[in-house]
Amino acid sequence: MISSEVLTSYIRKAMPDAAVSVTDRTGTMDHLMVRVVSTAFTGKNLLDRHRMIYQALDEPMKDGRIHALEIKAETTDGS
Repeated sequence: MISSEVLTSYIRKAMPDAAVSVTDRTGTMDHLMVRVVSTAFTGKNLLDRHRMIYQALDEPMKDGRIHALEIKAETTDGS
C-alpha cells in the first residue's frame, strides 16, 4: 500500500512541475490509476512517457507497494 502523497512525491522527484492525481481502483491503495501532466512529456511518445513514470515509481513497484498501475501521461497543452 502506498499513499497518494508518497506516490506524488516519487513522481515529482523526477518531474518537479508534474500535476499528479491518483485514483485507488480497488480500495486497497495498490491498484492505482495515475494522471500525470508535465512539460517533461513534450516531444515524447506515449511509450517514453510511460517509461518516465515507471522509472520514477521503480522503488514502490519493486517492493510491492504498487501492484497494478494504469497511467495517463499528458503535456500541459493537453497532448
